[in-house]
Amino acid sequence: MNLQSELNKATLFQNLELLANQVVEGFISGIHKSPFHGFSAEFAEHKIYNTGESTKHIDWKLFGKTDKLYTKQYEEETNLRCHMILDNSASMYYPEVKDLNIGNLNKIGFGVLAIAALMNILKKQRDAVGLSVYSDSYQFYYPEKGSERHHQMLLAKLSEISLDTKPAKQTETYTYLHLIAEKLKRRSLVFLFTDMFQTATEDEKLFDALRHLKYNKHEVVLFHLLDTSTELHFDFENTPKRFFDVETGEHIDLYSDTVKEGYEKYMNTYFEELKLKCAQYKIKYVGVDVKSNFSKVLNTLMVERQKFL
Repeated sequence: MNLQSELNKATLFQNLELLANQVVEGFISGIHKSPFHGFSAEFAEHKIYNTGESTKHIDWKLFGKTDKLYTKQYEEETNLRCHMILDNSASMYYPEVKDLNIGNLNKIGFGVLAIAALMNILKKQRDAVGLSVYSDSYQFYYPEKGSERHHQMLLAKLSEISLDTKPAKQTETYTYLHLIAEKLKRRSLVFLFTDMFQTATEDEKLFDALRHLKYNKHEVVLFHLLDTSTELHFDFENTPKRFFDVETGEHIDLYSDTVKEGYEKYMNTYFEELKLKCAQYKIKYVGVDVKSNFSKVLNTLMVERQKFL
């Protein structure tokens, strides 16, 4: 999947420049205004020069006209460090999609596109972005950087992932979230894209790994990716079917209606507990139906005003 080509089809990115300016006043800007009054490339306004300040930014042309000393004040440069985390296990490749595009996404497709979209916004604001990808191993780690070369390298890696036909079977979310949390030494904005399905550890340990991401006061946003119709509501045709666990290889034969009620009740309980834990740990929970409109999901997130506290 050509990520930039697909993004260009999205309502979200038909006016990228306009959107970037809007975001400055919304979600992204709200969480990372620089505490430093630095000097970036864009001039904002003049202010009266005070004795003792650096003379580096005095506007001498204005002094010649007014006989008063003013310094040029520039737009604050942001100092946001953002780290994207992507679950790349077999369950993320559900549902099976032959022609992956913005109108036909599975969980991994939605994840890589959303990361690419956020990277485009952050790039416009000259912010540093890093990427971690895990499944049964810590597959890739790229530290936060803001260069164009780094941006293109991350896009290439995401495109490569979207085309993967043999994803790892197992998921060790618990293990690798702890490792990633240890790597993020400086305060960052962390986006995690996962379906939160795993078999190796208990739910409580998985929640503990989420809490570890808050280490060093990171701001964390969990994108919980699901095919809601089948994975939450178990909406399948009521005919004999064989269901496979793509991560363990186990299977079961049944009529969907015989387990639908119990399955849905169990899943709702688990998701409510997950949302409660996120609220408790001050992690922003974003539930995503991968079959819903991609642009709408991203827009909904970005227009929310947040404080990076």
